[in-house]
Amino acid sequence: MSYLIHRTIDPLVLYAREVPRPWKETIEAHRRDVRDAILECTSALVAEHGLRSVTMSQIAEQAGIGRATLYKYFPDIETILLAWHERQVATHLDHLAHVRDQAGEAGARLQHVLVAYAFISRQSRGHGDSAVRAFLHRDEQVAQAHRRLHDMIGDLLAEGARSGAFRDDVPADELATYCLHAVSGAGELPSEDAVHRLVTVIMTGLRRVSGPP
Repeated sequence: MSYLIHRTIDPLVLYAREVPRPWKETIEAHRRDVRDAILECTSALVAEHGLRSVTMSQIAEQAGIGRATLYKYFPDIETILLAWHERQVATHLDHLAHVRDQAGEAGARLQHVLVAYAFISRQSRGHGDSAVRAFLHRDEQVAQAHRRLHDMIGDLLAEGARSGAFRDDVPADELATYCLHAVSGAGELPSEDAVHRLVTVIMTGLRRVSGPP
């Protein structure tokens, strides 16, 4: 006896099987391009007009897409800003990790990381209105990024303390906190030379203390 078995085939699965890989990659690339365009246009519009003055219609028009398409990607402006900020934070952390991983002893690598972070802080000064800054700084991504940066600096300080480059009378975790607070002042500095002077002062304070305190 033979049996005829009827199976329900998910059309999405069938579509995924039938669409050639180059076509799927092209579609994904297009989606990434549209998403990036939305993020960039929203950032520019909010920086120019303020968070409360920008509408989804303006973003769609600026990005060159329809409102219906925009809503397929993001439900509101706040979600777009969070996605943009997440991308910015990830880019900054990747850059700092790349700087950290350059060849050289811990002291030189730490100095390069502090300079790079100081310039990031300075470039971010005044970007967006107060409502945007307050909104983004409540994002958990900021806290996570701060912890990762704190750990990155703390590891370099501990490595430098073991080699004798940095002081060991203060825990590396406390010195990392000192570095981050000190470098945050770079956002108010008037020039690149001032940034380098600030980092030089910070590095001086990290050197091993010789003799009695």
